[in-house]
Amino acid sequence: MKKKQRRSLFGWVLRSFIKLFLLLVCLTLLQVAALKFINPPFTINMVWERLRHELFDAPYVVPAYEWQDLSSISSHLKQAVIAAEDQRFLIHHGFDFEEIKIVLNNVLKGKSFRGASTITMQAARSVFLPATRNPLRKLAEAWYTVLIELMWEKPRILEIYLNTVDWGTGIVGAQAGARTYFAEDAASLTQEQAALMAAVLPSPHRWSPKDPSPYLKKRQQRILSAMPAMPLL
Repeated sequence: MKKKQRRSLFGWVLRSFIKLFLLLVCLTLLQVAALKFINPPFTINMVWERLRHELFDAPYVVPAYEWQDLSSISSHLKQAVIAAEDQRFLIHHGFDFEEIKIVLNNVLKGKSFRGASTITMQAARSVFLPATRNPLRKLAEAWYTVLIELMWEKPRILEIYLNTVDWGTGIVGAQAGARTYFAEDAASLTQEQAALMAAVLPSPHRWSPKDPSPYLKKRQQRILSAMPAMPLL
């Protein structure tokens, strides 16, 4: 009798897990499909930061966020971001295995670690995931990356990324960044301004285009050198 009860309980747990898994798959499919056509009015991270403030009294800055179509964002910024963050953006399918190989080789040789996140991966976590660090978040990021590459065209991926990426405390997207750092619209950024904005992206809470360090200026120059070879979207 007890054996039957255990089997029945195991079967119920297994069925419940499968149903929950299928529900999550369907919900994420709907999320990504919807944002192929709808511009996100907010990101999950905006909601997460507000919840942390309300529930745990964490510091909170009302985010500056203003959507701009890709055609209304400076071509210099598009090229600068691709040059800085993901030079193989147009030819990979969400995961840059060449870059991953370089990172692994550097780790094995004891060299300094650098990330291998693509623009698609960063768009996935900017829009759909809170800014937490745990293995489940990395798995979710990989899953969303696969869905995004299947459903969105590259220009849409870049458009979503540029509008939702964190460009500093309370600064979400290209328009907010351009207004905050240069009192310009995202469409009006010069090459130098765009390269400087792209240079801070690996650490936007530590670096600022308003007060660039010598290291940041070197990054800006490297990005400026790479920009002419980057695609125009």
